[in-house]
Parts: sequence; C-alpha cells; structure tokens
Amino acid sequence: MGAGELFGLLGPNGGGKTTALQVLATLLHPTGGAARVFGADVRGDAASVRRRIGVVFQHPALDLRLTPLENLRHHGHLYGFRGVALAGRSEELLSRLGVADRAGDRVSTLSAGLRRRVEIAKGLLHRPGLLLLDEPTAGLDPRGRRDVWDTVEDLRKAERITVLATTHLMDEAERCDRIGILDKGVLAALGTPAELKGGIRGDVISLAAADPRELAREIRGRFGGEVSVVDGAVRIERRDGAELVPRLAEAFPGAIRSITVGEPTLEDVFLQRTGHRFQDGT
Repeated sequence: MGAGELFGLLGPNGGGKTTALQVLATLLHPTGGAARVFGADVRGDAASVRRRIGVVFQHPALDLRLTPLENLRHHGHLYGFRGVALAGRSEELLSRLGVADRAGDRVSTLSAGLRRRVEIAKGLLHRPGLLLLDEPTAGLDPRGRRDVWDTVEDLRKAERITVLATTHLMDEAERCDRIGILDKGVLAALGTPAELKGGIRGDVISLAAADPRELAREIRGRFGGEVSVVDGAVRIERRDGAELVPRLAEAFPGAIRSITVGEPTLEDVFLQRTGHRFQDGT
C-alpha cells in the first residue's frame, strides 16, 4: 500500500476480509507467509505495529453509558495521553467528524451513523499512520453509508493517513484507489477498479435460455469467442456487444428468453477471476 492510499479489500462474507484485517491488527497470528506494517512484522514486533495503526472494528466498541468525549478520554489514556493535549485532540476530531454538538450526550442516544463517527475518532486519536476499517458502514442506511465514506475521504486528506477498508459492497469498492478481491482466503485480483474492469474484453452479455449449455455451444460454433455458462445463464464477453445482441436474437429465435448487455462491473471481475458469482461466497 502506498502512503495516503485508500485501499479496499472486497469480498463476500466468509471470504477472509476480517481475518486479514485481524492479522494486520496483530489480533491473529498468520498461519503462513508474513505480514508487515511500516516494515514491522505483525508477529515479531506487534507492539510497534499497534502504536502506528488505528482500528475501527465492525462491531461497536463504545461504552454506551459514556459520552463521546468520555469515550475518547478513556481511549487516550491507553496510549498515555493526558490533560490539555488529550482534550484538544478529542475536541478537534469530534468537531471534524461533525459530532461536537453531541460530545456531552450519552452514546446510547446517538444514531448509528454518529456512533460510527465516534468510533472513527477513537481510531484516529493517537495519530496513526494506518487506519484499518472493518466494514465501516455495516448497519447503516444508504445515506449513512455515503456520509461515512465522504468522512473517510476528508479525513484521509486532513490527517494524511493511509486507509485500508474491508467491504462486500461494489459501490464502496469503486471509491478506493486500489482494491484486492478476496475469495475463500485467496487474493483473486489486485489493481485499481478501472484496471480490473479493463481486464474484461469489451461488453458483458448475459442470456437466459431453456437450455443454456446447448445455446452456448451453438453460439460458440456460429460466432466464436469466449462463451460460458454461469449459474444457468449464457455469458459472453465481446467488444461489439451491442452489435451482437440483435444478431443473437435473429439467429436463435425462441431459444433466448432474455438478453442483457452492459459495460464490465466489479462483479463481472469477481466472476471472471473466481468462476462463480459474488453472492455464491456468502
């Protein structure tokens, strides 16, 4: 990961995203290979890694009976912060995150979105170089999800921090500078969203048919190219996708129930790299 980069780990539930993040956070020992954060080995130099990372877990880690300011104060004590410096940093973050007007209210009275912002403030309190976010928008509505990602973008620039976030949502992965696609614990793809989608040759055509395997065989014989059957549908990657659609409809009347065509998406990338649809891994 590059300095200041927003890197996303994209994958279905059970794909290994949280496990990878827990290894980087020194909460789990890797069973193979090695992992380093700013050059420090997560197993041999865990204390050094912990000083330089902030972590926002998927499950809330706030004391609901305390206020946001009190939560930050107690968290700061764990890093040895006290007095004016701690108070100033806490107030700065709560203001930047738009929670200053609720700093004295109990966390139990805050909305899910505001609680997530307080969680992020906790992760940034000690000025880490790397912020780890595990499914940062879990449980939020669409507006809340957008707000969190906008906040992460703003903070990344203001704090000059590198961010690694896990997600199972394609639109969130699209916001990242680079993404790694995880499937069953294996890194299936790595690159910018544009690079990964560019690896698919042209448009993606999907056809529903009564006998998809027979239709795929006939299309392959008549038009050539890469034709496959995935989850009971015929899938074609072609540069002239829009032009091919009417030719397919004319060539196989009655055999095709429906046709869709579109530009490649990250879900298409996942399918291409893993051989199954994204939701199959859930």
